[in-house]
Amino acid sequence: MSAVSAVSLSRRTCVAIAGVVATVAALTSCAAHAPKTAAAGSGSGGKKTFVVGYSQSNNAEPYRAQLNAQLQYFVKKYPDLKLLPITDAHQDSATQVSQVQNFIQQKVDVLILSPNEPAPLTAAVQQACSAHIPVIVLDRTVNTDCYTSFIGGDNYKIGKMAGEAAVQALPHGGNVAELQGTLSDQPQIDRDKGFRDAIAGHHITIVYHQEAKWLKANATTIMQRWLDQNKKIDLVYGENDDMALGAVLAARGAGKADGIKFVGIDGLAIPTGGIRAVQLGQMYTTFIYPTGAQQAADTAEAIVHGKTVGKKQTLQTTQITKDNASDIYKQYDMSAKLG
Repeated sequence: MSAVSAVSLSRRTCVAIAGVVATVAALTSCAAHAPKTAAAGSGSGGKKTFVVGYSQSNNAEPYRAQLNAQLQYFVKKYPDLKLLPITDAHQDSATQVSQVQNFIQQKVDVLILSPNEPAPLTAAVQQACSAHIPVIVLDRTVNTDCYTSFIGGDNYKIGKMAGEAAVQALPHGGNVAELQGTLSDQPQIDRDKGFRDAIAGHHITIVYHQEAKWLKANATTIMQRWLDQNKKIDLVYGENDDMALGAVLAARGAGKADGIKFVGIDGLAIPTGGIRAVQLGQMYTTFIYPTGAQQAADTAEAIVHGKTVGKKQTLQTTQITKDNASDIYKQYDMSAKLG
């Protein structure tokens, strides 16, 4: 080969290489700025759909049934979120652990969890964390901070407000029967402590207290047994409305409801909920415990788009009385939206 030919070939090679480099650079730049494509089985048109899994502790509680319905409603506000069928642990922690692990295996983009109990669900949350799945914990805590955001009310504060209401209802003191949720649940622990702190020094005695696991049927049976013992009960504190209303049923059956005041927590704006019960005079008072469904949907949407969310989101409460029950019911009523 001549020197001229060699130089000519060398120039052609350099030009070709330069062209390849330029093409690769251009493709790399395009890829860096291109929208993310949809995951397999998700939305069309190149837009990713983010999958959300929600593990509920027990659908049998009206509060949790309402939470489920509200979460489904608010998630639909975000077209890029897909909520998988909500699982129900039926108050069984082993079942819930299995359900959470199934969501992890499905590689959901966000996991929402309302723990049945803190300790058994702690390892499951840590597993999700190890799998780099963001976790939103609703209402009940777990024994780890390896989650993205906790959303719930201040249960100690609400319990204390319930105790202050009991002091107001019994200005000269009296006997209280306390229907407790699941004893290992942090909301139960906090609602109990807040209540007891508030009534201390006011000549109010808790003559009965028993775990009713948040359920009306359990509370009705327990209250019937207490009433059969003929010890005077001036006020019943149900750590949720469902238990308080179960006590109302038992007291009515025994013909003793008129002599007892009933205090609850949840304040659901549904026909069988606490707000309506206060409005109708069946309960003395209750307190709004927001479901956190809207905040959970908003937080999930923020997480999948890489936005910063609060590690702890504390929801506020309102006391329900006969004076404000009607207005508060209208404020929180979602029946027209949920269908």
